[in-house]
Amino acid sequence: MNKESKLGDQVIVVTGGQGILGSQVVKTLLKSGATVCSLDVSRSLNAGPGKVSSSTHHEFHCDVSQKGQVLETIERIESEIGPISGLHNNAATKTSDLTRFFASVEDYDADTWAEIMQTNVAGMFFVAQAVGSLMASRGIGSIVQTASIYGATMGPDQRIYEGSEYLGRQISSPVSYTVSKAAVHGLTNHLATYWGSSGVRVNTVTPGGIRSGQNEEFEAKYSRRVPLGRMAEATEVANTIAFLLSNEASYITGQNLFVDGGLSTW
Repeated sequence: MNKESKLGDQVIVVTGGQGILGSQVVKTLLKSGATVCSLDVSRSLNAGPGKVSSSTHHEFHCDVSQKGQVLETIERIESEIGPISGLHNNAATKTSDLTRFFASVEDYDADTWAEIMQTNVAGMFFVAQAVGSLMASRGIGSIVQTASIYGATMGPDQRIYEGSEYLGRQISSPVSYTVSKAAVHGLTNHLATYWGSSGVRVNTVTPGGIRSGQNEEFEAKYSRRVPLGRMAEATEVANTIAFLLSNEASYITGQNLFVDGGLSTW
């Protein structure tokens, strides 16, 4: 571990660790010397701890919408790897049916709504509950939760989705996503005040759009709305998350840090 490492003594859990943002957070934390436990529903059911890269990286299958799986996985990490001192609470779902996920407000069905909320809201709480309780009992820890500009201070600008595609598919920003991400801020505020006296910090990171496979039409329309004139790179958001997990942010809690190129100021 180099002398500049800020996280070398920490065991950090990242949920949604195989996603666009989560995978980059894992890489950033590994470079900072942390021991990283990556949780994702996409992992094989037989996935277990294993060293990867030049630091310690353990991967687990875990569906955060199922409280039993969350408790079992966190208990396994604590017993096999060590006390958890950091959590990037990041897992979210688009469901397995993208047509239903991207449906209009008028056509949104109850089952899809419930599935989104079970992962994006209940699942986030289950993980925070399991990990935060352990942190509070030890008197130290940091939780960083992923929200979105949609649900933070604004709704989606439907105009940027006309002619916009993601990996060749017409996209929009559905109502379930906006509402579920708005809930993240309430959870952060509650947990920050609830566990603050126990030495646990809880913050939200609110990314703007991350460049990850959108077509040129979308990227151009979106970028025109951003003061910095471009979409975010996943590394820029990951660096912010690593900072909030580190002791350099020791007096920051209950905050919502925007990493959006200034979009929320316009």
